[in-house]
Amino acid sequence: MSWHLSSWYLLLVLLVGLERVAELVVARRNARWSAARGGVVHGRGHYPWMVALHTGLLAGCLVEAGLAGRPFTPALGWPMLALVVAAQGLRWWCVAALGRQWNTQVIVVPGLPLVERGPYRLRWLRHPNYVAVAVEGAALPLVHGAWITALTFTVLNAVLMAVRIRCEEAALASLAPATAAGRAPA
Repeated sequence: MSWHLSSWYLLLVLLVGLERVAELVVARRNARWSAARGGVVHGRGHYPWMVALHTGLLAGCLVEAGLAGRPFTPALGWPMLALVVAAQGLRWWCVAALGRQWNTQVIVVPGLPLVERGPYRLRWLRHPNYVAVAVEGAALPLVHGAWITALTFTVLNAVLMAVRIRCEEAALASLAPATAAGRAPA
């Protein structure tokens, strides 16, 4: 197999990687803020798997597109690129709406109300941040035809999100019964 990868796709994946670094900076700042207010971290066991999955997504995009010579097919690539951009917009809308309550980990600060602004005001969309993750995880590889990476991420992410959402819901339910009936923080 020969290495074939568009330089603009390499740049796109690197930019998404830089976005992940920005998320971690925000998350660490918010974690310190939450800890200072008695925030409790839940689900530490699944978090390393999330980090590995998201790192694997970025690496898989580059490796599959490059080594397998996946072409950029405009009919698929352009719509997938639009979905990647839309997912980034939704993700940062979630970050902005949750403010200091947003994190990459499940951290619940006792006494804080659940956020019901931004995308969290939509009662039918309980976990908009996870929608952004799912869309991006499927679309980013498909921008350059990396369908194995898209499929693998989608399946593994679905399993991980089932664990994550149960963890998040349990963390919120541990605060108060009224909170569990409300909206999730991420």
